[in-house]
Amino acid sequence: MSSDLVRYSVSGNIAEIMLDRPPVNALSMDLIDALLAALSKARDDEAVRAVVIGSAQKVFCAGLDLDIVRGKPGIETKKFLERLYFALNDTQYRMGKPTIAAVDGAVRAGGMTIAISCDMIIAGDACTFGYPEIDVGLIPAIHFVQLPRLVGKHQAFGPLFLGEPFDAATAFRMGLLSEVVPKGTALNRAREIAGKLAAKSPIVMKIGRDAFMRAIDADFRRSVENAAESFALVATTQDCQEGLNAFVEKRTPNYRGR
Repeated sequence: MSSDLVRYSVSGNIAEIMLDRPPVNALSMDLIDALLAALSKARDDEAVRAVVIGSAQKVFCAGLDLDIVRGKPGIETKKFLERLYFALNDTQYRMGKPTIAAVDGAVRAGGMTIAISCDMIIAGDACTFGYPEIDVGLIPAIHFVQLPRLVGKHQAFGPLFLGEPFDAATAFRMGLLSEVVPKGTALNRAREIAGKLAAKSPIVMKIGRDAFMRAIDADFRRSVENAAESFALVATTQDCQEGLNAFVEKRTPNYRGR
């Protein structure tokens, strides 16, 4: 685990994992691996009974580092997705203890993936959320699986295909968040909830959470595999590379439909 990218600490049976890749926690392979290592460490530590994931930066996570897909062959993109989609889902599925995302600031794209992978999301009321992938020639593929299951087809389609940000009140109304709290207090509220969960019987919590995860899985893994294939396919298109280049070069993309 890289302490340069993730801060890990344990206090009172609660593990805190703080993303720390300045300035916006853009997701690189190293950051995802550090997060996975921290989650695995918390899972294997019998003293840990609940986990909080937060950010040491002003934003929670702004999404993928575009270098992961810009100018890269699909096979390289797929390697990253195997970590962000499959490994993160599998690790959370097998945690055996509750995980809570504490978010303040912006949450975008891959940051949404991390937050939604948790059992609960506590958000500051100044948070903004969004799936901007469509505006740089990508698709938020895993969220085609996740979001409709959480909020329904008609609530999900607009955020996924318009790419426009939405606020915490909207996210809560949609059913995306567990709680909305005043700006700057999400981490403290997550700690409070984690403390209550950590006070429960750890074996009952593990058996109960395992049963809960099985109940909501609903063939999730196969759907995620299909999403990864779609993302990797889109990443190889000329329009995707044009969209990524236009974003970096701060110009309007010239899409050609191929």
